[in-house]
Amino acid sequence: MKTFRECVLDAVRNKTAIGHFNMANMEMLHGIFGSAKSLSVPVIIGLSEGERNFIGVRETVAVVKSLRDEHNFPIFLNADHTYSFDKVKEAVDVGFDSVIFDGTELPFEENIKITKQCVEYARSVNSEIIVEGELGFIGKSSKVLSAIPAGVKISEEFLTKSEEAERFVKGTGVDLLAPAVGNIHGMLGEGKDPALHIDRIKAIRESVGIPLVLHGGSGNSADDYKKAIFAGMVIIHISTELRVAYRKALQLSLQENPDEVAPYKYLKGAVQAVERVVTEKLKVFNGMSQV
Repeated sequence: MKTFRECVLDAVRNKTAIGHFNMANMEMLHGIFGSAKSLSVPVIIGLSEGERNFIGVRETVAVVKSLRDEHNFPIFLNADHTYSFDKVKEAVDVGFDSVIFDGTELPFEENIKITKQCVEYARSVNSEIIVEGELGFIGKSSKVLSAIPAGVKISEEFLTKSEEAERFVKGTGVDLLAPAVGNIHGMLGEGKDPALHIDRIKAIRESVGIPLVLHGGSGNSADDYKKAIFAGMVIIHISTELRVAYRKALQLSLQENPDEVAPYKYLKGAVQAVERVVTEKLKVFNGMSQV
């Protein structure tokens, strides 16, 4: 089985992207894994700080690694949006495959300083751990939005600049970079999210020399995904679309079966809904879809 680093390199060579899907409970994990396994493509399971607090960091590592070992399958675990060195250290120490330090609300130099500290610590523990940095604020909540999140500006002058990205990568030594390129966390309730700035993605990728990560991928079009991947995105994050699909399916199941009290029965539809969304995304990310 290939390592996470090897899967990233494969994606770069093949102009594909690895899907990163957030799990909020074990049912969502089963839906994500079921889809990836059926398509035989690598997948990343992401957990925000809130999701890790809810499920448990050690418990999540144990379950994901057991799936990897039992099925000999490239499923990897990422500590998504981590806002302090101590929380990064916690994820590294318990065995996460990758970590993201999110210093987008910090001054530029402070973001570099703490991100570099995270990189150095992770490398001292296990050189295989991938560390991602983030540059450019795109919001924080994974939910359905009525407008662009407060504090997020997606016009061209406010996007991550290639020269700043180059300074950031050189100053931190990160393996991956998540820039602001017109993407937003969450998804707009009416229609698709604004189009990504593909030219900016390409310019940043050429400047930094490392693969890029698209956060806030929920709500973007299949065409945008494909163009972003070709321009340099190697991992795409999806969370809000999974949450919406899960909630709608669960609500429908409870309405149709008001007397059912067995969770494994009324949660089945929610698992299947998550799996459908993941399958749709993975086909696009891996060049299997004509959409």
